[in-house]
Amino acid sequence: MSYAEVRTHTALHVVKGAVRKVLGAKWTASTYVEGQHGRLTVQFERKPEDKEMEEVFLLANKKVEENSPVLVEELPREEAEKKYGDEMYDLFPVPPEVKILKVVVIPDWNVNACNKPHTKTTGEVGRISLDHWRFRNSKKLLEISFNVG
Repeated sequence: MSYAEVRTHTALHVVKGAVRKVLGAKWTASTYVEGQHGRLTVQFERKPEDKEMEEVFLLANKKVEENSPVLVEELPREEAEKKYGDEMYDLFPVPPEVKILKVVVIPDWNVNACNKPHTKTTGEVGRISLDHWRFRNSKKLLEISFNVG
């Protein structure tokens, strides 16, 4: 994974934290990263307003400016589940044979089981800009595409 993709992947966690704070959407349905482009798809019940999406990116960039630590804890699955519950999971399951989890924690922002590399701080991500978004009403999915840098 290139450093640009590491930054973009970390941006997924930053955007997810902002999506949770603004929209209350909890479950990630899918993610995609290529170079400096990323896409986060979350389960959501309604089409958000444009001003809500603007607020997501205002908060995400504020978190980048704060240069918060991005911590990675490696824990036995049972211990991780006791500590974080289902907060660390997404809609796509971690296979049951995985007994040790890497959990990415941006304090007071986002917690996710994730085995990809990440930056050490949110500041390394750089500016996150909304590319476009769409709500798929039939599937109740909100797709958010963004660019980093």
